[in-house]
Amino acid sequence: MDLDAGTQLAAVERSVSSTERDGRPAHAITLARAFATTVEDLWDAVTSAERIARWFVPVSGQLEAGGHYQLEGNAGGAITACTPGSGFSVTWEFGGEVSWVDVEMSGDGEGRARLALTHTSGPSETWDEFGPGATGVGWEMGLLALATHVERPGEQLPDEEAFAASAEGRALVAGSAEAWGQAAIDAGDDPASARAAATRTAAFYTGEPIESA
Repeated sequence: MDLDAGTQLAAVERSVSSTERDGRPAHAITLARAFATTVEDLWDAVTSAERIARWFVPVSGQLEAGGHYQLEGNAGGAITACTPGSGFSVTWEFGGEVSWVDVEMSGDGEGRARLALTHTSGPSETWDEFGPGATGVGWEMGLLALATHVERPGEQLPDEEAFAASAEGRALVAGSAEAWGQAAIDAGDDPASARAAATRTAAFYTGEPIESA
C-alpha cells in the first residue's frame, strides 16, 4: 500500500471523554473520518456482510436491529439499534468483557460521507496500561482499510502483519498512538502518564521494544 502516514493521520478526528454507562463510570473514545464516496455506499460497506469481509473480517449473523453478529476471530454481540443510512449501535463482546460501539454517518459535501465511531468501555487494566490507544489505534487502522475499500476498490489490501511490520505501517501506528495520547491529555489526563501509555500502545502494535529513558 502506497500511503503518506501524515496525510492519513490528519484525516482522523479523535477525542476522549469520561462518561457513564448503565449507571457506572466509563471511558469513551470517538474517531471520525470523511470518505470520498456517498452515504449510501459507505452505509452498504459497513453493513453488508459481503463487503465487511472485503475490508475487515468475515461476519455472520442477522445484521439488523434486534439481531446478533459475530466477527470471525474477533468480537460478537447484539445489534441494539439500526437506522438505515444514518447509524447503528452494537454491544462489543470479546474476551469476557462487554463494551459498546455506536456508529453515525452523514453527508460531508458533494460526493463525500463522514463516519463517526464511539467505543465506550468500563474501567479496566487495559485502559490503565495503554489508555485510549488500546482501541483507538485498532479502529483507526480499520478506517484506513475502509477508506481504501470505498475510494480505491480495485486496490488489494495488504497483509495485516506485513503492513504492521513495514516502515509506513510502523509510522502510522506510532503517529496514531501519539495522537491518542494527546487526545487523552486534552481530556484532562496527566501528560506524563498519557505519553507513557501511548508509548506502550505503539510498542504493543509494532512489537518493538520500549526504549529506556
